[in-house]
Amino acid sequence: MIILSIETSCDETGLTIFKAKGNQNKASFEILATTLSSQVKIHAQYGGVFPMMAKREHQKNLPILFKKTLKKAFPSSPAKGRTEEGSEDIEQKNPGIDLIVVTSGPGLEPALWTGIVFAKELALKYKIPLIPVNHMEGHILSVFAKNKGTFTIPLRRQGSGGQAKINFPILSLLVSGGHTELVLMRDWLKYEVIGQTLDDAAGEAFDKVARMMELPYPGGPEISRLAEEFRKNISSSPAKGRIEEGSDPLAFQALPLSRGRKIRILLPRPMMYSKNFDFSFSGLKTAVLYLIRDLKKENVNILKDEKIKAQIACEFENAVVETLVYKTKKAIEKYEAKTLIVAGGVSANKHLKKEMQKMLKDTNSKTKLLFPDKKLTGDNSVMIGVAGYLKYIKNKMKNIKLDSIKAEGNLKL
Repeated sequence: MIILSIETSCDETGLTIFKAKGNQNKASFEILATTLSSQVKIHAQYGGVFPMMAKREHQKNLPILFKKTLKKAFPSSPAKGRTEEGSEDIEQKNPGIDLIVVTSGPGLEPALWTGIVFAKELALKYKIPLIPVNHMEGHILSVFAKNKGTFTIPLRRQGSGGQAKINFPILSLLVSGGHTELVLMRDWLKYEVIGQTLDDAAGEAFDKVARMMELPYPGGPEISRLAEEFRKNISSSPAKGRIEEGSDPLAFQALPLSRGRKIRILLPRPMMYSKNFDFSFSGLKTAVLYLIRDLKKENVNILKDEKIKAQIACEFENAVVETLVYKTKKAIEKYEAKTLIVAGGVSANKHLKKEMQKMLKDTNSKTKLLFPDKKLTGDNSVMIGVAGYLKYIKNKMKNIKLDSIKAEGNLKL
């Protein structure tokens, strides 16, 4: 079976063409072609994503990427695709695609609609099925995929004969610019959200704090870069000595203020010890805002002092990561999770990965930890195609009416 998958939930336009084969025991994939167009540079000047601008870029990019993807996947059958000048129609004759998969939510609805409309037009033209996929489901399943070549996902449950495969229950921590969720899976494609952010997502908090500090967009990687610089400088400082594993580098340094006073940068860990598995990062973001305000009152210009900026970045990253790790640890214990998935854009954060590994090691946990390939941490069409095909073979979703497929910005798992 040949599958075309389409992703347009935010500011990434992605298309992938797979060759897929599967049954109830396993699903095998071969990526024939995958293309991705990012709008980061376009939105960077505004410090965030503008939905209508994202929609316009998706509308421009989809036909172009479709042509490129077809040419890569079927080099012996050149596609009559639309040119970059937009002078020709998209491919009129189906080159052999059997199924189309498209992201239907959550995300920016104007952006989602562009992908859905494009997918519907192709499904009607080619007379083939179209399956909508939840974007967060794609992130969960991204850990089983690769960005190129071939890969196989074992679908057989443990103890069903032969070697043990994927061990359930699976706990997934989904962390991105729009979502922070803990999701429990007791079987394939069966999800229970046991915790979520009540306000800002972790990735959103990273970007907003970066904006306060006048760091380039997207802010998450910039904060992580500064935080890592601070940790390295503290650990290598002869005066401070080497920091022991797991200790807080911020305990070794306080900022001098006027009149001989000092301040140690300490930020809250909101809801870290609450009795549920929900998150809240709005208060942490506000705490950074007040900290910057108070430092300015003391004539401390953090925008010009890279050392102070790095220290704030480090404490902020520590606060987010410690909260994520602690809540995840408690959820693993309560639900006796055999597998832990950490996925979404923020899963690319090196400090988060290191602390998750450390947590499992320190607790002597036998839980298996899975992260996606780095190229699959962000939004991509590979994970969408994988999710769509698993839905196709597990749930036999073949006759979905096109009119029933719509964009849902707040779609839940």
